[in-house]
Amino acid sequence: MLVPEMYRPRRASDVVDVVRSNPLALVAGNGAETPFATHAPVVIDRMAAESDAAESLVGATMLGHMNRRNEHWEALRATRSVLAVFQGPHFYISPVAYEQRPAAPTWNFITVHLRGRIETIPGGEPTLEVVTATVQALEKVAGTAWDMTDSLDYFRRIQPGVGAFRMHVESVEAMFKLSQEHSPEVRRSIREHLVARGGGPSRDLAEAMWAEELATDDRGLAPSPSDGR
Repeated sequence: MLVPEMYRPRRASDVVDVVRSNPLALVAGNGAETPFATHAPVVIDRMAAESDAAESLVGATMLGHMNRRNEHWEALRATRSVLAVFQGPHFYISPVAYEQRPAAPTWNFITVHLRGRIETIPGGEPTLEVVTATVQALEKVAGTAWDMTDSLDYFRRIQPGVGAFRMHVESVEAMFKLSQEHSPEVRRSIREHLVARGGGPSRDLAEAMWAEELATDDRGLAPSPSDGR
């Protein structure tokens, strides 16, 4: 992935936050004729999450799973490397949002690419441990705190159809494309336009843009009233 210097994240912790907050990853790897790509929940291993390695993700261990009937699962068992893509907030930016001419439309987004070694996990209790760890991580993201205790026997019944894996992260690429090339006034106008679009992805992107402004407070910007600050 080409990442211009201005779009590189300023803090490693921001990259970790994207991975934790957007755990449905696009897992990609080589196939016999074409690449395989599967959307699957991929979370930071609990032990890694408690270590310093989680601050940069390089050296961390990720846990994931997919359906064993998926051809991709067999490919994972035969390969040594994998790419996991975590997509953060993104939204189309129309020139309507700019207060200048000429202008060109663009797409603002945040994405994180993790590459590493893949390790498939045996069925039975080792796979069940991955599933339960994943549920705990996802419940934390969702803020629902569901107690899975009464469902563990059901988990065991469906576990034979689950292909679990570990990913040992070897490299991290992240791109935070948030209109950094524009002046503070144009960035403010874009944020206001996104907020006016309502909730959901547009507001999430506006929040990400505002966080980028705070990370570079040497610009001396004050919050805009329309940002709801």
